[in-house]
Amino acid sequence: MIYDVYMEKTKEKTITQEVTGTIDVKDLILFNDDVNTFDYVIGCLVEVCGHTYEQAEQCATIAHLKGKCPIKIGTYEELKPLCDELTRLKLTVSIK
Repeated sequence: MIYDVYMEKTKEKTITQEVTGTIDVKDLILFNDDVNTFDYVIGCLVEVCGHTYEQAEQCATIAHLKGKCPIKIGTYEELKPLCDELTRLKLTVSIK
């Protein structure tokens, strides 16, 4: 006896929601300082911001060479806890 197996494909539904208004996107900026080591800054960015080691290293290098580097984007509400924690860790950061 032969059995036919019918597999039903599941259909993905995409739900589109209309957004009214605008979202105010901000940058979390890391500023260069003469106090913290590269390794310390990299470790903070990995731990607090969730960067990979490579991302954190690039941000630290850019901040060192150019004086500042955007390290994260998001709403003020998303960035404020990160800013507070990095400030507590003695990094110079600002939300712009």
